[in-house]
Amino acid sequence: MRFGNTNMSRIGNTPVQVPQGVTVEIQPYSVMVKGQKGEQTVAIPLGIHVALEGTTLTATRKRNDSRTKALHGTTIALIKNAVIGVTEGFEKVLELHGVGYRAAMQGTDLVLNVGFSHSVTVKPPLGVLFSVTDGKIRVSGIQKHDVGQSAASIRAVRPPEPYKGKGIRYVGEHVRKKAGKSAKGVGGGPGA
Repeated sequence: MRFGNTNMSRIGNTPVQVPQGVTVEIQPYSVMVKGQKGEQTVAIPLGIHVALEGTTLTATRKRNDSRTKALHGTTIALIKNAVIGVTEGFEKVLELHGVGYRAAMQGTDLVLNVGFSHSVTVKPPLGVLFSVTDGKIRVSGIQKHDVGQSAASIRAVRPPEPYKGKGIRYVGEHVRKKAGKSAKGVGGGPGA
């Protein structure tokens, strides 16, 4: 059973509002977005047409094959992320859980002491900034993908373990804890 029109793409047909102070330049195969935080270029795949009417950006597809349909929503989502990136930017915040776990800045690099015999240095990719305040690690930048990937690689240095919850985790992340071995030996000793 099909619901509604199968030629519609909810995300692809959603227009993007361009805020004041942002300039958009549409080229044949790309869209350049400039704002106060920087500029981004989004590649436009074949079969997708992007238009700017006043302060509204829209994307339409020229064909209805499955590949073009899939790229329709992706393209407008990438343009929307570029607009948000050059105006507000993106940020992920991580926190350390564990006795003696510390994070510090050394120039632009992040230095982590998280229970290893050595400290771990994480270098930020181009366009991403690290900062440490109140024991929290902030990862910020204008590219959503780069910020998310950098935060994930910091978390991967010492992911939260399931018994005591020690490690690096996102702020607000819930770590499901497992029961330890202490519950095993109850009631089974000698002379029972």
